[in-house]
Amino acid sequence: MGYGIEALNVYAGIAQIPVPALFAGRGLEQERLANLAMHNRSVGLPFEDPVTNAVNAAKPVVDALDPADRAAIEVLVTSTESGLDLSKSVASYVHEYLGLSRNCRLLEVKQACYAATGALQLAAGYLASGASPGAKALIVATDVALVDERAAYAEPATGHGAAAVLLSDRPAVLELDLGAFGLYSYETLDSARPTPEFDIADVDRSLFAYLDCLSNSFADYRLRVDGADFRHTFDRLAMHTPFSGLVLAAHRKMMRESGASLAQAQEDFERRVRPSLAYPARVGNLCSGSVYLALAGLLATDPATDAVRVGLYSYGSGCSAEFFSGVTGPGSREAVLAMDIGGSLDRRRELDFAEYVRLLPESLRTLVPAENRTVDVERYEEYLPGDRPLLVHTGTEGYHRTYAWR
Repeated sequence: MGYGIEALNVYAGIAQIPVPALFAGRGLEQERLANLAMHNRSVGLPFEDPVTNAVNAAKPVVDALDPADRAAIEVLVTSTESGLDLSKSVASYVHEYLGLSRNCRLLEVKQACYAATGALQLAAGYLASGASPGAKALIVATDVALVDERAAYAEPATGHGAAAVLLSDRPAVLELDLGAFGLYSYETLDSARPTPEFDIADVDRSLFAYLDCLSNSFADYRLRVDGADFRHTFDRLAMHTPFSGLVLAAHRKMMRESGASLAQAQEDFERRVRPSLAYPARVGNLCSGSVYLALAGLLATDPATDAVRVGLYSYGSGCSAEFFSGVTGPGSREAVLAMDIGGSLDRRRELDFAEYVRLLPESLRTLVPAENRTVDVERYEEYLPGDRPLLVHTGTEGYHRTYAWR
């Protein structure tokens, strides 16, 4: 019996700004735009937060289940760098607004952009143990973007939203290669969020750590999987994507280490990696949901119809990394397309730079604790889509966050 991803959905907000417009508005060097290799960046609005992102990503997955399958979700884990409380987890709110069974384990985990993969692997091991036959686990990676002009070139690359991954013994999207993984972790301060209002980053340290962890986590994978080879074992690759240019550099490094020429590396990149960048180039870095955004883009845009083995790389600052793999099936593409992720990206409202700057200060307040606050959702009514209900953040009452369906 196989275990892995039964369903996968991504919510990337309802607004976006073209990255060239953001570059121009901030006065950033245009020649660096090509290395970023991004078209648009998802933008959070003042009534969105980690809870709304998580629920809006997971709701289509949960709604597609029959009542018995919905009741089988007995593990719910949220991974986030954007925690709302030092004790109460985001998962508690997500569980409530998804209407899941009360016979459910709730957890929130944190390890920068790696946390969702750590949760996925631990949950998959639990399901495969047979301790609770027929159980399902829901992992939701959710974050908001706390960036403004202080972030410089990280501002256009930082995304907004959530990825929802349902695990079970019916892996319609990706059957995990259980036991086939490689790990590499150590302490470094390449990025951090010392307050609820902004991020800090050592860009050079972060890039080198990402590349170092890819080489070493794959080396550990090879120790566990006899005969594994970066160039030939995997039909496709999906990596954590802070920006597409870094994935290109990482792929070239691995290909060079395996003896490939630059021309061979470029051909291989176009065939095995390029499809996975389709959605990240339109959203930005989704933190721990990033590798699953890449996987969704790969499955939605890759023309392959046969079963293929996918190598996946997950990296989180601080730092922790994992290289793992799984196999897609003939129905994997249809399972992802059924979520209409691409259509949702198309329907986001495009902001101009002046509108973006006007909304940004209020959006950045979403994680700042307040005993009482009202979010005037009516002020932003024009941004809400009329084709589907969305959960919105309406304020706090006695530090208890409040939400409503709009």
